[in-house]
Amino acid sequence: MFLFFNIQFIFLNQFESLILTVFSLITLLISIAYFTLAERKIIASVQRRLGPQIIGFYGLLQPLADGLKLIFKEIIIPSVSNKKLFFLAPLLTLFLSFNAWIVIPNSFDSYLVDFNLSLLYILMISSIGVYSILLAGWSSNSKYALLGGLRSVSQMISYEVAISLLIIPILFFSGSLNLLDIVYVQSKSIWYVFPLLPLSLIFFISILAETNRSPFDLPEAEAELVAGYNIEYSSILFAMFFLGEYGNILLMSSLFVILFLGGHDCYNSIFPEFIFSLKISIISFLFIFVRANVPRYRFDQLMILCWKVFLPVTLGFIFFSSGLLIACNGSKLKQLHFFFNFYETNLHTL
Repeated sequence: MFLFFNIQFIFLNQFESLILTVFSLITLLISIAYFTLAERKIIASVQRRLGPQIIGFYGLLQPLADGLKLIFKEIIIPSVSNKKLFFLAPLLTLFLSFNAWIVIPNSFDSYLVDFNLSLLYILMISSIGVYSILLAGWSSNSKYALLGGLRSVSQMISYEVAISLLIIPILFFSGSLNLLDIVYVQSKSIWYVFPLLPLSLIFFISILAETNRSPFDLPEAEAELVAGYNIEYSSILFAMFFLGEYGNILLMSSLFVILFLGGHDCYNSIFPEFIFSLKISIISFLFIFVRANVPRYRFDQLMILCWKVFLPVTLGFIFFSSGLLIACNGSKLKQLHFFFNFYETNLHTL
């Protein structure tokens, strides 16, 4: 009898997890769809245009119309392409983009997965995403696609180095790689955007480059590469790249909110999920605002900005913050011992 109830309890837990996962996936897809609509509306307003307004009331059904159009269009496959890798690249992009969301907490009580290396997990997923873009560029067997893929790989790897170094001072202050712990420490002290304001600005610029957004959208430079690594893609395969790219924008916006703006924390608010969504909307608006107002960089300027400006500044701030914490005898460095021996202490939580 006990075994029966135990099996039933496990089944119910798995069913609830499945329902929560499906609901989160649908919510994410709707958020991406209407983020594209918001982008088109905001850019149209900046450029004194009307923007989408035909499909539905005030254009609210435009994302649905765009999605249906992409689904029913013909899939065109280049005859000289590597067909298996050609199909694998957009699937990998979409899978990685959605998979990273499982560790993003909406509040202390609302999350899919919680483990001690959740921040490291997001960095790992972001690093693997480079392969999908490289596969797309190489498998298309097109010079424009290959050049766009090579640009994107060099750009993403460079700014992943910057982002990885930027989170080290946050580890010093919070003493954890767990996103919930980072939010909790900020809720009990101060949002890190205030003591780490220079790093927050560098982090925002770095995630612009990491997501290939303007003014760093050089892998998709229309005047030079037509469309970059996805030039040969059409129909639902192109839609997968599109969803993955905009999903990564919202993911990096949520990561910025968690690391620097206290996540869902806002003076003991009774609606933490709404506060979290509002903060993500503000950061996402900055993505759109930058695209509408800042001209595109040259590729050499992009690399110089990373390796000769961001990297030295970040390293200097790491030494400064660690020295400051040790001098004030309030260092969290002692709590980072699991960072060196997490194979023994934390792998069981994965």
